[in-house]
Amino acid sequence: MAATMRAGIAAVLPRDQLLRNGHLLAVSSLANAALGAVFWICASRWYDDRVVGLSYSALSAVTLLASIGQLNLSDFLVRFVPSAGRHTRGLILTCYAACIVCSVVAAVVFLLLVPHITPDLAFLLTPATGICFVVATVGYSMFILQDGALTGVRRPTWVMAENLMFAVVRNVLLAICATVALFTGILISWAGAFVASFLVINFYLMRRAVPQHEQASPEAVRPPRMVGYAAADYVGSLFRMAAYTFAPLLVLNTLGAEQSAYFSLAWVVGFMLYLVTTNMGSSLIVEAVRSPGQLLTHACRMLRHSALLLALAAGGTVVFAPQFLSIFGPEYAEHGTTLLRLVALSALPNLVVSLAVDVARARRKLRMVVGLQLALCVLVIGLAAVLLPLLGLSGAGVAWLMAQCLLALYLLIWRSHWLPRSSEPTS
Repeated sequence: MAATMRAGIAAVLPRDQLLRNGHLLAVSSLANAALGAVFWICASRWYDDRVVGLSYSALSAVTLLASIGQLNLSDFLVRFVPSAGRHTRGLILTCYAACIVCSVVAAVVFLLLVPHITPDLAFLLTPATGICFVVATVGYSMFILQDGALTGVRRPTWVMAENLMFAVVRNVLLAICATVALFTGILISWAGAFVASFLVINFYLMRRAVPQHEQASPEAVRPPRMVGYAAADYVGSLFRMAAYTFAPLLVLNTLGAEQSAYFSLAWVVGFMLYLVTTNMGSSLIVEAVRSPGQLLTHACRMLRHSALLLALAAGGTVVFAPQFLSIFGPEYAEHGTTLLRLVALSALPNLVVSLAVDVARARRKLRMVVGLQLALCVLVIGLAAVLLPLLGLSGAGVAWLMAQCLLALYLLIWRSHWLPRSSEPTS
């Protein structure tokens, strides 16, 4: 049965390694997102709108803090594990240690600041809930890092297994918590699923995937200034994640907990389209590192392929947005349809923006990496702060679409600033 399934998947996927791994990573994220939608459907049925809104805002904080705590070392591993050779295990474990320490510090500092910056999340300050919040933050950091390590050793099928296992465990824990009427059940289910994922995936990663990778390419290529690369890429990632995670907090503080719930589920659905670009970009970086000189060819092929997929997906989302959101309840379709359509449309210009960032990473052009993500952060947060009071939830969608379009227009006009020449190797 398993062999038949693998054969079926192999027949459907492209033979090209770049597109094949990109498809597997994208399918993995989309499957996780689909199960995530099931999770939020259940949450919206079992908890009232206020609890859903508060829980989503808390998990947005977890996402932001995990992004801070993991130091963007996931992208670092995607960039350097393919050429790490016999140093692969040490590189991964070093990143793990740094991630755990920084994530704990970030979560604890946030909890100390909750009364001052977001009083609505005061429920996190009880000892048991606070510990759960810290565990969720560390767990999410490690979850992201595992994806980078698995991608770097070219194990996209295990990225899929990781995401599916996490989603299933999370949904089971939610059902248990809802049965016993735990107010913090949504947060607890995430924390428990992260722990289960970490234990299972790292057993496979360290026992099989890493040793095989080290044996296949024992000679390591250690580029200079790796610490400088990690530091600059981390700064850029903070700006990107601030754009992603401050928007829910702006909605919560500006429009209230119920509107935050409507925003959260529209964003969960719309963000699925962003995952296609993110995962194709990871595959692009791995293949560019392994095949220096082919970056331009890989980038153009990825752009053409992803553009077609996203155009079809975004068009379908725009047409069927009310039906998608009505799954969560009629009030979600009433309040979130326009927002979902705008977020779906913004995924098209985001393809160009994300491609430029990934190409710059492969070329070690860190000023471009930081600059683009800083510009995205400033535009999204600035526009959302102005437009939310005027347009309600739709203001957040308009902010995303305008920001992505402005950056994509700049990159298309001045593409010589970021696309390599055909003969230029990856440094």
